[in-house]
Amino acid sequence: MPELLARTLAAGAAATAIAAGSVPAAAVPARAQDGPVCASARHPVLAGRLGRRITAALRGRTGTESVAVYDRKRGVRCGVRAGRHYDSASVVKATILAALLREAADAHRPLTAAEDALATKMITESDNRAASALWTSVGRARLTRFLRRAGMAHTTLDPDGHWGLTQITAADQITLLRRLTEPNALLTGKARAYELGLMHQVIPSQRWGTTAGTPAGITWHVKNGWLPRHGKVWRVHSVGAFTGHGEDYLIAVLTQGAPTMAYGVETIERVARAVHGDLAPGARVPVLGGLPDGAPETSDGSVPPDA
Repeated sequence: MPELLARTLAAGAAATAIAAGSVPAAAVPARAQDGPVCASARHPVLAGRLGRRITAALRGRTGTESVAVYDRKRGVRCGVRAGRHYDSASVVKATILAALLREAADAHRPLTAAEDALATKMITESDNRAASALWTSVGRARLTRFLRRAGMAHTTLDPDGHWGLTQITAADQITLLRRLTEPNALLTGKARAYELGLMHQVIPSQRWGTTAGTPAGITWHVKNGWLPRHGKVWRVHSVGAFTGHGEDYLIAVLTQGAPTMAYGVETIERVARAVHGDLAPGARVPVLGGLPDGAPETSDGSVPPDA
């Protein structure tokens, strides 16, 4: 029994590091990557329960999933395969905007009216033309510099320039969300409020994923991505920040191999409801989530069909 406890604690510590993005996936013991592990020095019982609920949410699902959770208030960190790489699809749009905001700050200027319009369409509607325009405007060098400064060491840009094929990890997505939700030298308070505000204004048809089960009174901020490569093998992702009523936590769920978009969304929402239920229990009227009735199963358009 002491040996089992030691292995469990070691796996928890490794998951904490990977969810925080502080160590590469290769440095994490296999046990920490084989299943979700949550850890908290202050709330170990809660962390253990949440880990079991995430495990149950993923049990029997088709495909591959990665999960990272960070609860700033309670010091809870969770990770399951949080260092695994995925094609980003439209989730990378949150990174593009953050890099643009940093570039504007470096130039000591506000966003132009044109940049504001493009950023709004890119985040709230997941508009691809807007994303392509801002991707080109910021440029590869500044995007790479932003990733380095943000501490997103395991996120890499596609060598052929397809922003939707940026390679991302759940751990690095939590790192980005932390830059957006806590004071830091990279993004000003005004810049963080701007991006989070847009992430709260996504159109109704895209309010699925990590928002599912968000209790009333807690403000959600979300960016999703959905991409079938070559007409099959769906990548469906959702990252979200949740604040208000004393709560302050982050969720990233990345999936690959779902047979349909709706199946991938359901997988993400099973995890999200488990997290919301443990970290913010007892609140009223949760956000239901799910794809709207009749929503078409079409790509988010982040990658050309022949790429």
